[in-house]
Amino acid sequence: MRIALYEPDIPQNTGTILRLAACLGLAVDIIEPAGFAVSDRAFRRASLDYLDHVSIERHQSFSQFDENFRKNDANRLIILTTKAEIPYTEFQFSPDDTLLLGRESAGVPDNVHKAADARIIIPMTKNLRSINVAAAAAMVVGEALRQTGQFPHQQNLA
Repeated sequence: MRIALYEPDIPQNTGTILRLAACLGLAVDIIEPAGFAVSDRAFRRASLDYLDHVSIERHQSFSQFDENFRKNDANRLIILTTKAEIPYTEFQFSPDDTLLLGRESAGVPDNVHKAADARIIIPMTKNLRSINVAAAAAMVVGEALRQTGQFPHQQNLA
């Protein structure tokens, strides 16, 4: 399981997601351009010393990411989006899924939506726009890891 961030806007959210990934043993793909300098320094404040414990792969564009991603047929690209109809709690995750989160300011464009194998949503109260991207990541990653038995403590007990 991986997390992919599409052109992230806010370094603090990215840092929080990197910390989440480090604690759960997940790799992260960052699809540029980002709305900030993509560097260790930009992430250190939010991710603290956890940055040394996460594998980060940077991609210069979505097309570069997609080309690399499609080389492994076992992977599915799952987009978290407010434009989906399938609640994440009703979706069947697989261990090799990559969970893609869009830009805080704009989500993802149509071409990225079309490239996805599935689109899922976090059900919310009517008339509200979205949940913070780091909070959304934590909710969906937690469910995906629970379903696939990939929480670190589950692996250690096996």
